[in-house]
Amino acid sequence: MNSTGRPTAPTSVSAAAIETISGSRGLLQHEDLLFEIGTPETTGVDLPKPKGLKSRLGGVARKVDTGLAGLSEPQAVRHYMRLSQKNYAIDLGLFPLGSCTMKHNPRLNEKMARLPGFGDIHPLQPQATVQGALQLIDELATWLKTLTNMPSVAMSPKAGAHGELCGLLAIRQALIARGEGDVRKRMLVPESAHGTNPATAAQCGFTVDEIKANKRGRVDMADLKAKLEKSEDVAGIMLTNPNTCGLFETDIREIADLIHKAGGYFYCDGANFNAIVGRVRPGDLGVDAMHINLHKTFSTPHGGGGPGSGPTVFSDALAPYVPVPFVTKDDDGIYRLVEQVDGEASESFGRMVAFHGQMGMFVRALAYILSHGADGLKQAAEDAVLNANYIQARLKHVMSPAFDGYCMHEALFSDAFTADGIETIDIAKALIDEGYHPMTMYFPLVVHGAMLIEPTETESKAELDRFCDALESIARRAAQGDDTLKGAPYLAPMRRLDETRAARKPVLKWTAEDTSKVAAE
Repeated sequence: MNSTGRPTAPTSVSAAAIETISGSRGLLQHEDLLFEIGTPETTGVDLPKPKGLKSRLGGVARKVDTGLAGLSEPQAVRHYMRLSQKNYAIDLGLFPLGSCTMKHNPRLNEKMARLPGFGDIHPLQPQATVQGALQLIDELATWLKTLTNMPSVAMSPKAGAHGELCGLLAIRQALIARGEGDVRKRMLVPESAHGTNPATAAQCGFTVDEIKANKRGRVDMADLKAKLEKSEDVAGIMLTNPNTCGLFETDIREIADLIHKAGGYFYCDGANFNAIVGRVRPGDLGVDAMHINLHKTFSTPHGGGGPGSGPTVFSDALAPYVPVPFVTKDDDGIYRLVEQVDGEASESFGRMVAFHGQMGMFVRALAYILSHGADGLKQAAEDAVLNANYIQARLKHVMSPAFDGYCMHEALFSDAFTADGIETIDIAKALIDEGYHPMTMYFPLVVHGAMLIEPTETESKAELDRFCDALESIARRAAQGDDTLKGAPYLAPMRRLDETRAARKPVLKWTAEDTSKVAAE
């Protein structure tokens, strides 16, 4: 009590300094491994051993215990719920990963994908019983062809890298049809490309020839022209536009013309189509093949190892070589799948997958497209670019933009503003303490200490300001050489790990503590 008789305010204590007996922190519950919660001697269900039944497993019946910990239903539910509370998600806040486009998935799309007519069908059903599904695939394909101004699309690729593979397999087939399959083996790839680009080219039997970037973060045209002086072995180019630096390749038409003049094909990585949809049609730029990540542009779920989708559109030059199966509509209005490499698909490079793509992703993407309309899709792209430029404008006085001028859908910064000893990873880890997943770090490789931020169009100005306030504060500390950044995060469930050691010597098996040694001590 003070002299006035009122209670004295308690002394302020740092949240990081508070330790609890339970290990929990407020409403964030502490959680051990499953093996530490349960025991192998117990199970969640206790059933008597059946009498008078003979095992039908023969000699493959288990002879030893599984060693798995037994849990009751409440224990199992709480375990996974507590783990989910330690994970970041788009439903919690802004997800600033650059190049990945982590944006909100409208719940309307989820509801549509779960309709019995779509959610319960089977790929082996007779085609006469899934006419509605085939019509939906055909309608989505029509939208993708219209938005890209490309005459053909393969719907079966399962993801972006799979779509790349589809595009390059079509290019290889076209070269074989021209009698140049054994001659044109060189694929040009900018040094700022996604890592899957050179990997896909190598997978298809091409050699990768890297093109340098200029000081503007775009393709160095002098280097490209030099590599095309000897053009008889050029198969094509794999180029992302907008590129991985978040910039539009302003020489795109000249690049396409040069590649075509050299006898090659233009593969455009469509990972960033979400920045230009409704504004620019890749077909108008001279593109021969381009995959489209449905999660990036049309808001289907992303990540988690679940079903993805990467439809690939083709120009007239490559349309004959698209993979089977594909949907076609007969004169009588009946939809059918073309599944054999003959007749109308006689020039196809073959089949990539057993079935025809990911139905759930198709439903979600078409629901997104129809709910936005053509004008809404255009606005979404414009808002994505606006949000990225807002972040760049908010932070450029305390951080170092990698390139001059406006960006497209993502803002890229270097670590030039940091004091000696402070690295990009320190800024990223400090952002965790502010309640955000870190941005993409050290990518693209053409920028030292890169920090790539993509806010997407689904974030409000208020949320962007909240994020920028947090990152601005961290950037100021980094510029001042604040050593406390080296210990971040302080408030996360786990502290900073030795990531190199974790990668080289991962602990892949849980081993029970030897209690006998403890007792002996």
